Amino acid sequence: MSSNNRSKFLRYAIEGLAVYILFRLFGILPLATASALGGTILGFVGPLLPVNKRAQLNLSRAMPDLELLEVNKIIRQMWRNLGRVAGEYPHLHNLKSMPHSDRIELVGNEHLKTIKNLDGGSLLFTGHIGNWEIPGIPIIKAGLPIAFVYRAPNNPYVDQLISKTRFKGITDNAFPKGSSGAREIIRQLKNGGYAAMLVDQKMNDGISVPFFGIEAMTAPALAQLAFKYNLPVWPVRTQRLDGCRFRVTIYPSLNFTRTNDLKRDISSAMTQVNSILEEWIREQPGQWLWLHNRWP
Repeated sequence: MSSNNRSKFLRYAIEGLAVYILFRLFGILPLATASALGGTILGFVGPLLPVNKRAQLNLSRAMPDLELLEVNKIIRQMWRNLGRVAGEYPHLHNLKSMPHSDRIELVGNEHLKTIKNLDGGSLLFTGHIGNWEIPGIPIIKAGLPIAFVYRAPNNPYVDQLISKTRFKGITDNAFPKGSSGAREIIRQLKNGGYAAMLVDQKMNDGISVPFFGIEAMTAPALAQLAFKYNLPVWPVRTQRLDGCRFRVTIYPSLNFTRTNDLKRDISSAMTQVNSILEEWIREQPGQWLWLHNRWP
């Protein structure tokens, strides 16, 4: 093993142990306490981290009319929200077992019924807003066994811990980003299944479409699958209401423009998707993950 590999192995092991200890701590605590503690810790530590500068830059570019004090306030809200997400991870299985009204308010249940009654499959999309793990809970409980692709953390120990938590709390129908995950999603969609995607991250080999008025490299898979398999697309929004209470909203399906120019249609569709995400983020900017390297 080379020195670089040994160094990476050691770093991953230390990081994995630290995350495991926090998971255990948060798991022992009551849900509300774990969520609040996670928010308090990261709300204090987050702004001190080097990556905080990227979040400030992203927000300043996306919403240039904000004063510096408002930018810093929103970024602190982002860190607190992210800390709450971390504190809530070990309790996903508890959230799954609760009645919807206790912690998760579902809006748009009529759209879920429509999706279930369709002959073919459907696509759903959301972003890293509120707690992005939450929408899978009421949707799957409503009888839609959605599959989704996720970007695995670089640290394999952290990835294993999160995957086990997601399996226990939400579903085992989750696949890491890559060719194998894509093939599985396509297989399920061909068989009339349902797939959900987080579509707000940068994809270097994606397509360039506007996001907050700035060209952003965007993954086109959502639109590509919709056009190729003639699938409806449903926006799903998660809002943190207060503490660890959430509202999951299923919106009516989108009507993508279809012409003889598939490349243009895909660009138009993803522009529409980015516009919806932008609207949600502008309403509650402190709930979006501004840490992404979203713009070049």
